[in-house]
Amino acid sequence: MKSGRRTAGKSWRRAALLLGGLVFGTLPSGAGARPVAIAGLPQAAALDTRTLPGGEMLAVWTLPRLGVSVRNDPEDLRLLLGTRELRYSPATGWRALGFAWTGRLAAPQQVGVSLYVPLAALKLLGVRTLADAPGLLDFAAPVSVPQDTLPPSDPSAQTAGSGPGSAGAAVTAPRPRVPAPTPPPSAPVLPAVSVAPAVPTLPHPPAPAAPAPALPVPPAAPTLNVPVVAHLDTVRVSRTLYRTVEVQRVVLELSAPAPQSVAREAGGLSVTLPGVTVQASEQRLPSGDTLSLRQLGSGAVMHLTTGGGRSEIFTLEDPYRVVIDTTTHTDPGVPPPLNPDALPPGVTYRERGALKLLSFDPGLFQPRVVSAPPGRALGVAELVKSVAGVAGINGGYFDPASSLPVDLVAVGGLMTAGSLERRATVGFTAQGQTLFGYPRPRYVLSSPEFGSVTVNSVKARPDASLLTAFVGDGRTPVGAGTLTTLLVSPGSAAVTRAVSGQIIPPAGMLALTFDPARFPALPRVAGAPLKVTLNWQATDAPWDSAVDALSAGPLLVQGGKVAIDPRREGFNTAGSIWRPTRQSALGVLNGQPTIAYFDFGTPEAFAAALAGAGVRDAVRMDSGSSATAYLRGGYADLGAYLNTVWSRPVPNAIVFVPRGTAIR
Repeated sequence: MKSGRRTAGKSWRRAALLLGGLVFGTLPSGAGARPVAIAGLPQAAALDTRTLPGGEMLAVWTLPRLGVSVRNDPEDLRLLLGTRELRYSPATGWRALGFAWTGRLAAPQQVGVSLYVPLAALKLLGVRTLADAPGLLDFAAPVSVPQDTLPPSDPSAQTAGSGPGSAGAAVTAPRPRVPAPTPPPSAPVLPAVSVAPAVPTLPHPPAPAAPAPALPVPPAAPTLNVPVVAHLDTVRVSRTLYRTVEVQRVVLELSAPAPQSVAREAGGLSVTLPGVTVQASEQRLPSGDTLSLRQLGSGAVMHLTTGGGRSEIFTLEDPYRVVIDTTTHTDPGVPPPLNPDALPPGVTYRERGALKLLSFDPGLFQPRVVSAPPGRALGVAELVKSVAGVAGINGGYFDPASSLPVDLVAVGGLMTAGSLERRATVGFTAQGQTLFGYPRPRYVLSSPEFGSVTVNSVKARPDASLLTAFVGDGRTPVGAGTLTTLLVSPGSAAVTRAVSGQIIPPAGMLALTFDPARFPALPRVAGAPLKVTLNWQATDAPWDSAVDALSAGPLLVQGGKVAIDPRREGFNTAGSIWRPTRQSALGVLNGQPTIAYFDFGTPEAFAAALAGAGVRDAVRMDSGSSATAYLRGGYADLGAYLNTVWSRPVPNAIVFVPRGTAIR
């Protein structure tokens, strides 16, 4: 399925217009910007200069207004005025063609989706300046305004000019690019189409943005029969890949503001611009989508095929533009990535090599343990959505055959899976405090009539030799034969119901099953006094206040230092559980509970990376094929995963829910 394309994110202010999916916004002015005029005529604020790390700069997309022909591509930038040309690529730096140059020039700078070049580049090209004052930069009017985008650079031409350093220095040619196609001589001149710079998304390089050959031009359209409000001057297209999510941006630049209406269709959409004139054309975009422009008597119509992709439409001012961002999940076999420019408020993303971290403001979010129904496994995303959470990470170890946890799980103050009493555990209080340590929790039954008795096991399967406990789910039976089962409501001090034989406890009801012959002191009638408490048996953290907990291990980091001790926790370092693989953990960074994901490595390497990133404490969750770190949202609301491969379903997860959210 296709999905929406990357937006300018935080760099553009937007206010949503619900009807038609339109969103309006403006580009921010740059720090230390100067107004720009052309032949004494003040230009829109979007054309102001910006003070960037390379000095005072202008956006490449504005340069045609000064007579400069451009190729607006951060990997293959071309600026041409007359016979003088400057070219830039990250591999070669600046190069001059048509004139000699031995100076130095700052590299272009990317701001949002706009590429900026230093004013010195315009001087080298020969752009005339009428006034260069602190409060105004006035350029001479150009002889002509270019309408076409320059084609990709010819690698062989890179040695024809000179660049920084001595003349005749060796030049490394950039990688070959597909030459820009030329429309047939009989076709009318099309609106200028350029490829805008892709938003940087290291380590994922932008996809080549060279347009494919233009398709045949439709027949001539009728003359406009309504008042003209604007002309569609330029169409710009950019395409970027984020893992397997393709983000395509189509920008329609108009000479003046104009109304528009959007019609979403099967496989695409149409934008109608009443009172707008346009040169009819049709072309295939680098993504494979088709964009056509038609002139009707009432105005211009743009049709964009997206193959069912999710598109967002909004407008920008100065100059007036209609922007269509379309996102496509090109390979559903790979999880869609996180969009670092569209995180929920209170969520912080950090990346340090193979280590990825998602931290959550404890004032806004609370970590909770969320479980699938007993004997079932679900995707982490499903578990997150089941409680209206915002993010989640897979939980502890489990038996793949039965999908039952093999170590401690506690939810809402009830222990739903017993503890092995040796593995590192992470827990959460009702106030959201995160606990780390080695508790050995047991249910304890007490009454003035018999004192106290410790529960042997937490499971549904009856065992005449044990006193077992099970938290009912409304489906799973407990008890058998001559065994007695006591049903106790959480927080109650008396038996709610006492039965013999098999019974299905209601959801949330605690069932205590035993053989009366082995435990004769235990009550066997409803109403008998009985108190059930969870004794955490730990002093390394305030576990008595814990409401949720998961055991997994090993403890990776404690007090900011690597703390792995596999022997203490009973791990076999020669087994597959210790192999280099995908790793996940729950920790605390800068006082915030944090999801951690490690692309590949041993537990020791994972721990070292966490300590190096400043994580104070962390416990590893089940890793390998279970490792999942999920955040709602992402590109076009596809969901965002730190893991680069799909993981298997799991019986439980640690989920971050907004404060005040009730969990069933």
